Amino acid sequence: MKVQFKVNGQGASVDVPPNTLLVHAIREHLQLTGTHVGCDTAQCGACTVMLNGRAIKSCNTLAVQHDGAEITTIEGLASADGTMHPMQAAFKECHGLQCGFCTPGMVISAVDLCQRHPKAGEGEIRELLEGNICRCTGYQNIVKAVQQGRTAMASA
Repeated sequence: MKVQFKVNGQGASVDVPPNTLLVHAIREHLQLTGTHVGCDTAQCGACTVMLNGRAIKSCNTLAVQHDGAEITTIEGLASADGTMHPMQAAFKECHGLQCGFCTPGMVISAVDLCQRHPKAGEGEIRELLEGNICRCTGYQNIVKAVQQGRTAMASA
């Protein structure tokens, strides 16, 4: 089936079998490999992307369900000149990553969290990130990164 998206601000068209998961359309057909496949059960959040302005786990939804959708992957957060999005910069500055496998989904989720909950405190941030699993960091620096990224996003 032919499916059209707007991905990271650009028109994109893929021809996929009807049972193709959105994460596989993004990675295999569009070659945007920053979106990771972790658990295939929507548990870990490594596959998180923005779909029409909201963070979703792309491993549990079919590509054909989103014909005409606007998708932002981790590759689409940075400015055209390569300047990191404030949340990406915060994750780097606060050491909110170690192995990096969860980072793309964590950053996308953090951006969505800050847009929808701009006054979230530390406990609420931890709760709202619950669907994104990091097996390396212990979350302390991730929470700091979200707080710093939120401040930077508000100033931008």
